[in-house]
Amino acid sequence: MVKPLQKRFLPRAIKRILLVASTAMAISSLLLSTQLSATQYSPNFKGTEISEFIDIVGKNLQKTMIVDPNVRGKINIRSYNTFNEEQYYLFFLSVLEVYNFAAVEMDNGVIKIIRNKDAKTSSIPLVGSENTGKGDQMVTRVVEVKNVTVRELVPLLRQLSDQAGGGNVTNYDPANVIMLTGPAAVVNRLVKIIERVDKAGDKNIEIIRLKYASASEIVRIVEAMNKSSQGKAGTPTFLIPKIVADDRTNSVIVSGEIQARERIVKLISRLDSELETNGNTRVYYLKYSKAEDLVKVLEGVSESIEAETKGTKTNSRSSGKKRKVSIDAHVDTNTLVITAQPDMLRSLESVIRQLDVRRAQVLVEAIIVEVFESDGVSLGVQWYSEQGGFTQFTNGPASLTGVAAGAEAARTVQGELVPEVRAADTGELITAAYRKNDTEGDYNLLAQVLGTMSGGMFGIMKNDWGAIVQAVSTDTNSNILATPSITTLDNEEAHFLVGQEVPIITGSAASSGNNNPFQTVDRQEVGIKLIVTPQVNEGSAVQLTIAQEVSSVSGATGVDISINKREIKTTVMVDSGATIILGGLIDEDVQESVQKVPLLGDLPIIGHLFKSTSNTVRKRNLMVFIRPTIVREGIEMEEISKNKYNLIRAEEIVQQEKGLSLMSNENLPLLQKWNDALSLPPSFDDYINKKDAKSDTQDSATESQLQQPPKAQEH
Repeated sequence: MVKPLQKRFLPRAIKRILLVASTAMAISSLLLSTQLSATQYSPNFKGTEISEFIDIVGKNLQKTMIVDPNVRGKINIRSYNTFNEEQYYLFFLSVLEVYNFAAVEMDNGVIKIIRNKDAKTSSIPLVGSENTGKGDQMVTRVVEVKNVTVRELVPLLRQLSDQAGGGNVTNYDPANVIMLTGPAAVVNRLVKIIERVDKAGDKNIEIIRLKYASASEIVRIVEAMNKSSQGKAGTPTFLIPKIVADDRTNSVIVSGEIQARERIVKLISRLDSELETNGNTRVYYLKYSKAEDLVKVLEGVSESIEAETKGTKTNSRSSGKKRKVSIDAHVDTNTLVITAQPDMLRSLESVIRQLDVRRAQVLVEAIIVEVFESDGVSLGVQWYSEQGGFTQFTNGPASLTGVAAGAEAARTVQGELVPEVRAADTGELITAAYRKNDTEGDYNLLAQVLGTMSGGMFGIMKNDWGAIVQAVSTDTNSNILATPSITTLDNEEAHFLVGQEVPIITGSAASSGNNNPFQTVDRQEVGIKLIVTPQVNEGSAVQLTIAQEVSSVSGATGVDISINKREIKTTVMVDSGATIILGGLIDEDVQESVQKVPLLGDLPIIGHLFKSTSNTVRKRNLMVFIRPTIVREGIEMEEISKNKYNLIRAEEIVQQEKGLSLMSNENLPLLQKWNDALSLPPSFDDYINKKDAKSDTQDSATESQLQQPPKAQEH
């Protein structure tokens, strides 16, 4: 019973097990297919509005998207592949990039959909070498360039970037970096190009120590070859290396590509060979220095080098031989002719190169200001009596006795009356009575007395008494301003004088008979004189040895003329362009002179009738300023000369605008405008063409006049 029962139930159990297993497999396959269908996307859009496309992608990716109102249009997309979530988002960015739009993801997860050209100014992520971004994601990257110049590299990169759209390539020269903005794929491609170019521009440096040749001479030869090769078309710039001479170690420094360096090194090694003879002659054309001035310096240098060589090479075979050095100057061509051994030539050439430099010039401008004021007042009363009493003061303009004597001499004397003459015996009239002619007065003495007087004089005479009241007031103001300027070379004395030469008697002699006397006369410079010797040191300071003099003729003395002189001699140190005061005088003199009659002159109010008072106040201010300016380049001197020229021309224009009162203004001189460029005369062809054009214009004008109808005569 048991066996048949087992045979009947065994297939049922197996069927149940199989059913449960099949059901579980179906459920698991269903869940797996559901999960795969949730992460796989196969987008297909035809004639779909882009806003609807963005909305569908946002729902699928569960992202919030803000769409710019300018994002409009329809798209057509057909995909035969399925994408996961990451691929689906990159596909979405690519579609936006094709239609000139971009997605900018904010920090809070919100995505902004804007136009492509507006994305580069938005808050797109800044990536580096570790996280470079993927696909068409808008990114910004800063790349540091080490071996090439970003200014030359950026124009080439801009041709590979969409500058009108979301791409942007800019450079920052101080840090030598490039800032790239655009899709990540484009930015990464530009970064790879920069790395390749930057690696190609990596130039090594090689130092070549010379044994026989001069480093500066080798550099001159190689640079001449490089200049000639640059003129040939098709020669790459990177194949022309840079070379610099180090005179201190007599070495040549070569920088450039390996091929160019090897070519230059081979050339230098062939040039750096020992000369066949022990002597060598060179001719050096000087640019700025005088050849005869350098001969003594070079002879001293050669002697010191020779002595040093003998001291260091006592065991060499050439120590017993004296090396001949010949240094001569050719004045006409300003050249040096040197004959010496190669090592001596290199040393002397180095000295010549350092001494034959453009010497600085110094523009010295002096400002001399002198202000003089003088005020004086004199008041006095003088009395006279015929009986012999009078007062006379010496501090007045004129003395009373001198005025009285001059007035008496100038008075006309009436002629004497001659009585009639009659005969003694008869009483007959022989000569009738008459009056002699009047004697005219002599005004010379009065003129001399009054000529020494200034101001006013009032006289009164009553009976035997007379009085003279004298009053004078003087006011003198003078303002002298001089601005002499002079330009001279460094360590060269310059002399400047504006004035005149005044003759001064230095001696006289007469013969025994006093019939042939003679005098010796010397001429002295009077005016504004400036003597200066500048010394320009390393830097901007100038040492000035200055002799400044301001002199003028004061007047004649009993022996000769007198000269007023203000002189300063000093040595100062001043910066270029700065103003320094050399010296000054501030003088004030107050004098009061009172002459009076004792007791009577002390009375209040009435005492002024018996005294004479004179007051004098003098003030003098004198200052001298100096301003040196170092001029190292010719263009600086050109600019200074232009400013001075225009200043004089402006003064002439002002004078021309004022005009002359009695003459035409055309007689006033006027400088031409400053012209920096050299104006050349026209060529023969230009002259002929201009002449032909002028004749054609005159012919056409004459022809037009002939073609015009005659005007009707007026009645």
